[in-house]
Amino acid sequence: MDTSFLRSVRPDELRLLTEINDDACLAYGEYGLSFDLREDHPFVLAEAARWKASALAGHALFACVPDPVGFVALGFLDGKPYLDQVSVRRAWARRGIGTALVVHAQRWSLPHGELWLTTYDGVPFNGPFYERLGFEVAAPGPELSATLDEERAALPAPERRISMRYRIPSR
Repeated sequence: MDTSFLRSVRPDELRLLTEINDDACLAYGEYGLSFDLREDHPFVLAEAARWKASALAGHALFACVPDPVGFVALGFLDGKPYLDQVSVRRAWARRGIGTALVVHAQRWSLPHGELWLTTYDGVPFNGPFYERLGFEVAAPGPELSATLDEERAALPAPERRISMRYRIPSR
């Protein structure tokens, strides 16, 4: 898959991550999920801090066509690669951009043999999307479990939040 349209997020572009994510989150409305968290909500602040750390480590990328329309933020939890966020503006959804961002994350995680994430089950562009890309529901480690608890405390439909793992296929 072509990833030539991916580029690193610069520290002065962190606000754009939030703008892209806010737009992408509007798509959840079709599934009865509404994200109405204030900018100063502890969950929002923690998320922004993780995305900043990802960008500073060189693990946050924009998908550009030519302007940024999506991004991926990667990090580590429990010492394992963690796909913190994938967001694509709604106007650019269903064009393979999200898939390209996840495939990049999978390639990035190759040396570690696996990649973890949290998401919603049942929302087509969440759990089922990741399943098509080889992820399976799996029990999280302590740090990922704490992240999942934070998400369940702050986000709608907490009972639908799950953790998933992608295992790098053996050669």
